Amino acid sequence: MSQITAREVAGDSPSATDSVERAVPSDPHPKGAMAKLRRHLGLYWELWVLTIPAMGFIALFAYVPMWGIQLAFRNFEPKKGLTGGAWVGMRYFTQFFHSPMFMETVVNTFRISLGTLVLGFVFPIILALLINQIGSTKVKSFVQTVTYMPHFISMVVVVSLLNIFLTPKSGLLGRFFGDSSLLDDPNAFAPIYWISEVWQHVGWNAIIYLAALSAVDVSLYEAAKMDGAGRLQLIRYVDLPTIMPTCVILLIMNMGSVLSVGFEKVFLMQNAMNLSASEVISTYTYRMGLLGYQYSYGTAIGLFNTLVNFVFLLIANFIANRVSETSIF
Repeated sequence: MSQITAREVAGDSPSATDSVERAVPSDPHPKGAMAKLRRHLGLYWELWVLTIPAMGFIALFAYVPMWGIQLAFRNFEPKKGLTGGAWVGMRYFTQFFHSPMFMETVVNTFRISLGTLVLGFVFPIILALLINQIGSTKVKSFVQTVTYMPHFISMVVVVSLLNIFLTPKSGLLGRFFGDSSLLDDPNAFAPIYWISEVWQHVGWNAIIYLAALSAVDVSLYEAAKMDGAGRLQLIRYVDLPTIMPTCVILLIMNMGSVLSVGFEKVFLMQNAMNLSASEVISTYTYRMGLLGYQYSYGTAIGLFNTLVNFVFLLIANFIANRVSETSIF
């Protein structure tokens, strides 16, 4: 029996549009997205296959270990495993916040990290702008090679060089600073760390800015020179606007590691004399968690460090998005 609509009862004949609407019901979940996904995978499946090893590596070494985060909230007992200890909630975080080492480690970490962040952000930009002004290709390649070679020096070798250069009376620099090494001075620890970090990594960090500068249209330089622009004006009105989005992105990413001071270098530079200025969160976590066998306490400190870094990343991304409309998400 044919279905009779309300319009037919009223005496109106249904139009063709009404028939189509009755024949094709509305779908609240259209399958267009699935079709696009299948088409995308059909076109680029080779690229996705190539990314499988990288995704597996990240999942294995970055996400699987996150299962151990629960140690920060449990009283770890080796016999019972990761999930066998009693749940203690925020006890270890409270213990760290009330520890006499809390303020000292946080202040030391901020001082060393922020100084490294500022100097390590500014000097690579300056170096890249200066190298870009070199006319000779051979000279430019030579300067670039010389400046980024220290990046490949082992951290143990770098700290050994610092000790040799700062040795009192016989060191290249230590002979000018009296009978005690600068590494023994707590007030000099952070500046030594900053300067050595800039020296070692400034050339390597400048590579990405040089890559951005290489994309500048040569006609912009020629037009600016025809208008009477000098070198400083070329840098200000052509080079800096070109690399500014790259600078913002790198600054945001660096803010995500503001409390992640390199453990190896700080630990190698530490001694009994400068411990008050060199004890940072990472070295304190090592001493408490591994040397002191307080695994849950060490995990809580590490998780606190990660959460603070994540908050800084969000804040930097929000500010950059509002100010320059450039962000990573």
